[in-house]
Amino acid sequence: MLRSEEVTTQKTILLENSSLDRANLERTIEQTMEVLPKGTRRLAAQLRTPISFDALWDVLTNYENLHKFIPNLDTSIVESREGDQIILRQVGSQNFLGFKFSAEVVLKLIEFKNEGILRFNLIKGDFRRFEGIWSIKNLKKGEGSSLVYELTVQGCVGMPVALIENRLRKDLTNNLLAVEKAALNH
Repeated sequence: MLRSEEVTTQKTILLENSSLDRANLERTIEQTMEVLPKGTRRLAAQLRTPISFDALWDVLTNYENLHKFIPNLDTSIVESREGDQIILRQVGSQNFLGFKFSAEVVLKLIEFKNEGILRFNLIKGDFRRFEGIWSIKNLKKGEGSSLVYELTVQGCVGMPVALIENRLRKDLTNNLLAVEKAALNH
């Protein structure tokens, strides 16, 4: 196992008026980031939500429509599916320091619905490494679910991940919230 050079933890408290609770709902997104050798970053973010496991799972596995609600995801196309294994092509883009950055990945996803895990890893694309999991766990009865997004990413030569690590953190938070919002409207 690689030894991390630096681990940072961040908590974001989100206050918003939510129809889920008919009042102000305080949610905390816990996030960690490890700085690994060779420009690799391992990030993880967790959101506790009143949304059900099934609603979250349905949103995460609606691959052809992910680009409709995941920020900065332009396309999401299923290239093949055999049982619980999916080959997915995605293109994402965002503006960074006045430049438009676009990246394409072809991912292999494996669904482990009974465990609430959706594991993905890079087959080919604009990164040297891009892998992780989405994980959903039921909380105590009536308390909703825990939604976790873990990502290990290593940019290609010329893509300094250190420059975009704050953006990566923000994107993880935004992705969790986007999945929650889509599940709410599900």
